[in-house]
Amino acid sequence: MLLSLKGINFGYKKDHLLFKNLHLDLERGKILAVVGESGCGKTSLLKIIYGQNQWESGHIYFNGREIHGPKANLVPGEKEMNFVAQNYDLMPYTKVYTNVGKYLSNINLQLKKDRVAELLKIVGLEDLMDEYAENLSGGQKQRVAIAQALSQIPQLLLLDEPFSSLDFSRKAELREELFDYVRRHQIGLIISTHNVTEIMPWIDEIVVLQEGRLIQRGSPKEVYEDPYNSYVARLFGEVNILSSEEQEKLGLENWFYYPHQIRYDENGRQAEVIESGFSGGFYRNLIRIQDKDFVFYSRTPQEKSVKVKFLKNPSF
Repeated sequence: MLLSLKGINFGYKKDHLLFKNLHLDLERGKILAVVGESGCGKTSLLKIIYGQNQWESGHIYFNGREIHGPKANLVPGEKEMNFVAQNYDLMPYTKVYTNVGKYLSNINLQLKKDRVAELLKIVGLEDLMDEYAENLSGGQKQRVAIAQALSQIPQLLLLDEPFSSLDFSRKAELREELFDYVRRHQIGLIISTHNVTEIMPWIDEIVVLQEGRLIQRGSPKEVYEDPYNSYVARLFGEVNILSSEEQEKLGLENWFYYPHQIRYDENGRQAEVIESGFSGGFYRNLIRIQDKDFVFYSRTPQEKSVKVKFLKNPSF
């Protein structure tokens, strides 16, 4: 096992623990997403693992040895482990080349230059090698920080909301390159995100945090199809949640339905259309059945009324 957290207790205040008896592990070369709403502890967890936050009790093992956090290190951090925080931690008055090559040897300068060029290509910044970091946008700084973290090929990489400052096209390019690089080099990756849907095709497991508690863990498919509660279901986007009374009243099997689980069916239930709007590739429809509102997607706009069927399986 590359990383194991056993019974971790941590809090910023002595009388209030954020994490209580937290257990977590990661195998070498696996990609784990830590998800949850703001304030649930995602960033704090990454800082604990890296050695920036000192836990109250419990044990952490990295690469077969126990690590002890800031109390055991004058400089925070662990060898063969890199952390890209949301503040990027770059040297603003030096060039991109210098930032990316900060931890690379100067013995062979051509080899170093080639390595920096390779890393900048991965993050799509090969044309900005000689630009000063202070002149970069937030998204560009984020990508420079990722390139720097990959420079020495760590065994474990921790990324805190790595795509938060990127537009859609840059995000798509970086995801492909980054996850491919991590797979090829068998780097263990823990990535925190508030938008798990944008990385689901690449990750092996999802860990869901709620108020410092690990409430669910599983493959993306498992967590998506069988969420622990409404909090987990909502992490995947729009979802229709029903109380037990609403389930009974409407005679529906599930307590939740994603929009794509509601389909047009001429033999289905009669529903009143409240609104229908184009949403790029599909129409988002708000419908009402017996005073209960539902969202469902369709290929064409809906007007006044529609007949729909509810599907039990949440997969497409």
